[in-house]
Amino acid sequence: MDTPTSNKLDIIIPAFRSHSQNFLMVLDGISEEDALKRIEGRTNHIIWMAGNFLDMRYALSYILGLKEEFEFKDFFFQGKALNENFKYPSLQQLKDAFHKISPLVYHKLLQVSDEDLDKAFPMGMNIDFFPETVLNFVGMCIGREDYLCGQIGLMRRILGYEGMKYNFDKDLKY
Repeated sequence: MDTPTSNKLDIIIPAFRSHSQNFLMVLDGISEEDALKRIEGRTNHIIWMAGNFLDMRYALSYILGLKEEFEFKDFFFQGKALNENFKYPSLQQLKDAFHKISPLVYHKLLQVSDEDLDKAFPMGMNIDFFPETVLNFVGMCIGREDYLCGQIGLMRRILGYEGMKYNFDKDLKY
């Protein structure tokens, strides 16, 4: 495992890498057609969930100082509600964006300093037990990724797919 500059990220680095694996494994085998299905018109579709996962990766890139733009930001920025009138990107387009941004974010996570992680990052939450810092924003993004993979996993089963297989790719280094 790669060692981060900041010991504060000792738990984040393995979580980030496992979320990368989970994201790819939970989407494995899902058809483009099924990725746009909603359940009784009440759920988000997998494309929306995958796009929101990517929005988290791009949010991490931003807070870590990268200047990458998410091509599909207008669909997903800050959990933007699903809009049935949009023509969403394909699952393949989202996977391509994932492979573009993830290694860049991973390398920045390895390089970020304690000083940078401790910087204030106002989120407007105003919760006394939750300091609004870069580190806590990173943790929130990691938590959101976990949540979204779980949602996609549930949709897999509802749509009749097998449960996610844990076939980790040891060559995926982000």
